[in-house]
Amino acid sequence: MPPVKDETIREINCLDINIVEKSPAKNSTLVDVRACNKPAAKVWFRGVRSSKFRHVYGVSFKRERCYDNIKITRNAHDSNFCAVNPKFVAIVTEVAGGGAFLVLPLDHTGRLDFNASRVTGHKGPVLDIKWNPFNDNVIASCSDDCTVKLWHIPDGGLSMHLTDWLVELQGHKRRVAYIEWHPTAENILLSAGFDYLIMVWDVGKGLAVKVISCHSDVIYCMSFNRDGSLLATTCKDKKLRVIEPRRGIVLSEGQCHMGTKASKCTFVGSGRVLTTGFSRHSDRQYALWDQHDLSAPLVTDTIDSSSGVVFPYYDYDTNMVYLAGKGDGNIRYYEVVDEAPYVHFLNQFLSGNPQRGLGYMPKRGVNTAACEVFRFYKLHTSRGLCEPISMIVPRKSDCFQEDLYPDTAAPLPALSAKDWLSGMNAPPLLISMKTGVTISTHKPRTSSAEAPALQPQDANNRKKFAFLSRETTPDYRPLATWQPREPLANITHNNDNDVGINEKSQKTNANQTTKFHQLQKMFGKQAGDAEPVPLYKQINQGDVFTTEHELRVAFNRQGEELRVARRQLQHSQQRVRELEQLLAALQSRLAQ
Repeated sequence: MPPVKDETIREINCLDINIVEKSPAKNSTLVDVRACNKPAAKVWFRGVRSSKFRHVYGVSFKRERCYDNIKITRNAHDSNFCAVNPKFVAIVTEVAGGGAFLVLPLDHTGRLDFNASRVTGHKGPVLDIKWNPFNDNVIASCSDDCTVKLWHIPDGGLSMHLTDWLVELQGHKRRVAYIEWHPTAENILLSAGFDYLIMVWDVGKGLAVKVISCHSDVIYCMSFNRDGSLLATTCKDKKLRVIEPRRGIVLSEGQCHMGTKASKCTFVGSGRVLTTGFSRHSDRQYALWDQHDLSAPLVTDTIDSSSGVVFPYYDYDTNMVYLAGKGDGNIRYYEVVDEAPYVHFLNQFLSGNPQRGLGYMPKRGVNTAACEVFRFYKLHTSRGLCEPISMIVPRKSDCFQEDLYPDTAAPLPALSAKDWLSGMNAPPLLISMKTGVTISTHKPRTSSAEAPALQPQDANNRKKFAFLSRETTPDYRPLATWQPREPLANITHNNDNDVGINEKSQKTNANQTTKFHQLQKMFGKQAGDAEPVPLYKQINQGDVFTTEHELRVAFNRQGEELRVARRQLQHSQQRVRELEQLLAALQSRLAQ
């Protein structure tokens, strides 16, 4: 029977109309029409559902705005291999004999230098990377070497290979597959390994605060809900679990997709979980679940028959979910609503180049002037190219579209790690997209008095992380603020040379509170009131150097650490100057 027009449907007033089947690909609905005394008839009609995201389309950036000549990793691990924030884009790269990933400022587009600086501190291939949601200069990475490490990236990017990490988290017995930051609590990080364990870390202390051991096989995915009170996981045992992460208790559990390949999950709005996986006949499909009842899905639909693992990306601000398969060239996007059938197909972005992984920009980094609601960073499989893709809502007006950009998650934590671990929950702090987003560095809320006794190495890591995470206080002292230790009238001088020497020594003694000396006091070894220790013995207490070569190596190691500290100090001073310029601009605006 040919399609029935909308006018025909409006004229059928005395008929009972029931929706029997929905076809997302055709945007049509199969309707069961029953008249009073007539046999049932089934007709197709073109359904028109009101939605402001019906005409969303994708636009690829031009070649000069892409990141080219990148040796993207060829690891078969099911991960995105790319992480993005409003400052940097990080990409896992292929390096012989170890693991590394590349970090580039967003504006450093074009062809990459072959010898570009990388983060090369892992001993095995890097499997996953995630930016800290509350500090755009801190990134976490997990590797095949069974460790999780945190790195500090200066604002201008890397000037040399970075091998010194902020914190190293050791606890997994096998390789670490995935990591996930808590969405609202500060310094809380989760890691999932091939030892079937999920470890909850307080990175400010460098300690594991909880080990979740409810899985019986390899963990495929984990996802926090909006306030971070629940954790959803998929596993190789084909089960979907909703877990309370602080106690490690499984609140609900159910049979997920029946296929043998990996399945992924993500929380969506209204207490629901969306999963992607494979059917018993290897068809790719998605399903929507109620987080309180995982016995049966609310809706299940088949996507296609391809073989790549499908990754879901959910946007809480627009209630849109994007499905992108590994090895595919297209990105499908749907709108999730509260009424049946819950998931509505919108459209798809088509491309002839398959993707190895996808990173996505947080909402605070999108371009509101172009009505951009989402942005992907696509890693090509055949070429060493990272290509940004913008998802745009077509609007004629150049004004700010308030209906497209509600208040979004701010780069500030709503809870401290101590509050969250004690049982508190809080929704994320929100920031207006209309006023613009300012990147601010947070200060740790946990004081040293609240932290338990740590080992010397852990205490040093905590000091480094606290120092690099706080704002630097500028030094506005005038040049001639020194005071002599005793009045000049009491000093006897033999000649003019003695006067110059005494003045120089007095200036040196009065200038011991510079930033460099503060850095030495924080991270250097304190000898107390004991007599001075020789330089070669300050490197590691208790070391015995039997040859001149060992002494030289130890001395060079300390010199390298000193150079790293000087570079970090220079970056901090640069940040101070930027903040001073921003403050001056704001004061001039207020004066006007």
